[in-house]
Amino acid sequence: MRIEVLTLFPEMFQIFDTSIMGRAKEKGLFTLNPVNIRDFSKDKHKKVDDYPYGGGAGLVMAVQPIEDALREVKKVNSGPVIFLGPRGKTFTQEMARELAKKEELIFLCGHYEGIDERLYDVIDEEISLGDFVLTGGEMAAIPILDSILRLREGVLGTDDSSVEESFSENLLEYPQYTRPENYEGRPVPEILLSGHHENIRKWRRYMMLRVTREKRPDLFARHILTKEDRKLLIKYDPEWEKEETSE
Repeated sequence: MRIEVLTLFPEMFQIFDTSIMGRAKEKGLFTLNPVNIRDFSKDKHKKVDDYPYGGGAGLVMAVQPIEDALREVKKVNSGPVIFLGPRGKTFTQEMARELAKKEELIFLCGHYEGIDERLYDVIDEEISLGDFVLTGGEMAAIPILDSILRLREGVLGTDDSSVEESFSENLLEYPQYTRPENYEGRPVPEILLSGHHENIRKWRRYMMLRVTREKRPDLFARHILTKEDRKLLIKYDPEWEKEETSE
């Protein structure tokens, strides 16, 4: 996968040179190239912003540096241009999966009071991290890029740990335990020590349902229960069937 990120702070993306992402990058599983928008400014002071027409607080990112940067980037990257901004759809795991299927992506990180409206002519998609304000698009781009790249084959290593995890099927992940077996009177559930793989699988599936129902009822409401899900809920939580019947 090839990714170009148009930014005012290229150094922030050095985080992808470390840990799991750093190893995947060294293996050539992806390239991530920060492009400094200031390099394309025609202003002698390399300005990329200006005061808004009509007045108002703050500064607005100008058209010229960004459009010229995009023209240059598109010579080597034909992927969609994604802007990190408040008008976009809130980022989800499903969006991460869809973007992870692409071989090329271009991200644009905004700053100040936003971008000149005319730049939307060259933006293919806008994504928001959530309903809160950040100091710049870089702070949103980093977790979004991480969530996309970790879904690419080989990035997480040889295991398949990205399959059964939080937000798959609109479910949170099941509880995890490690040594010691008993810590200050808090033991690991016996079923996990049984060695019976099928029973463990079923218990974990039930716990995904239970944890999601308790912690994120909004996600649970979107999950489509399978026949096995219903059997497990009835087996481990008889009250659930009474509640569902009464609804």
